[in-house]
Amino acid sequence: MIRLRLGQALMVTALVAAVVATAPAHAQQPTPAAAPGTVTAATPLPPSFWIPGAVDGSKLTYWSTGPLNRPALSTGAVFLPPGDPPAGGWPVISWAHGTVGIADKCAPTVTGTVGSPYLTHWLSQGYAIVATDYVGLGTTGIHPYLDGPSEAHSVVDMVRAARAVEPSLSSRWVALGQSQGGQSAMATAAIATRYAPELDYRGAVATGAPSNLENLAPLVGPGFPRLPLTGSTVFVSYILAGLRAARPDLDIDRYLTPRGIDALARAETDCYEEMATDLDDVTIGDLVNRPLDDPAVLAAARGMLEIPTTGYDRPVFLGQGLTDEMVPAPLALKLAAELAANRQPVTFRTYPTGHIETMRAALPESLSFVRNLFGP
Repeated sequence: MIRLRLGQALMVTALVAAVVATAPAHAQQPTPAAAPGTVTAATPLPPSFWIPGAVDGSKLTYWSTGPLNRPALSTGAVFLPPGDPPAGGWPVISWAHGTVGIADKCAPTVTGTVGSPYLTHWLSQGYAIVATDYVGLGTTGIHPYLDGPSEAHSVVDMVRAARAVEPSLSSRWVALGQSQGGQSAMATAAIATRYAPELDYRGAVATGAPSNLENLAPLVGPGFPRLPLTGSTVFVSYILAGLRAARPDLDIDRYLTPRGIDALARAETDCYEEMATDLDDVTIGDLVNRPLDDPAVLAAARGMLEIPTTGYDRPVFLGQGLTDEMVPAPLALKLAAELAANRQPVTFRTYPTGHIETMRAALPESLSFVRNLFGP
């Protein structure tokens, strides 16, 4: 069981840290606590938080890599399927969740929503599930919402952390995500083998992934029209709040109206449902007092939001709902066309569904896709 091994893993970490602390100063070695995937705390999750069908569930706090490639803490959960692990250990699904907010109280391991019933389908196939909360969501600092590189690091390092405390987990793993998590899965797919070469990354599944948002950033300004999309003002507030925290040198506040200042303050304390109600009558244009036309701001936004269109060295499944009112299909179609033009190993599928419904509609093909990635 996971919790029987947590103390051993943390004791080893503490001993190694003590050795390094007494090493000669000139050695200048990084502390183990900052090494990506290093576990700093682990506790059992209440069974009510578990994925239905899991036989064990634990919460981990671990080091990852945040904005500007700086060490940052993340939390996440580990769930084991029933039965005995196969030879080589349980294959791992690293789950990237959708938008919940950026306040610490919104983290899935805090709210109990980490054990999504959707994940029962994957657990029942004999996969262990590891699920990051993402850097800054439940840990120190502001969560850098839709910062693809930070999300990807959290997803990969969750696998490292889980394997550090649970020896029954294989090094073979796949990334899986929906909505914000779909973007996370795509960003993960572009770096996984380089960032963690010691793991056996097999591929990714992404549904409802927001893409091409960086191309809309130069258009944001006063008078930006109300979009016929669900949650767009909330999402922009989260992006700006995360960017403001990660890049204080950009002075994001100088672009904000009083209503924008208030929206970002609410973003740091309210979860998505609260924010959606608070900003129901607020447009994106109401948030800003001038266009986001500073090249440094636009470059920072692009670095966060852009989904790579090259660099994928393992298969990726990308699913999109044609009636999605949160992530418009035309943006995904543009991404898919660019990936195809660049001959990337991406399977693209569309469904006559909305946002959340796409995740479920794609499930039969997703399960088959992942089964093939892990092989017989």
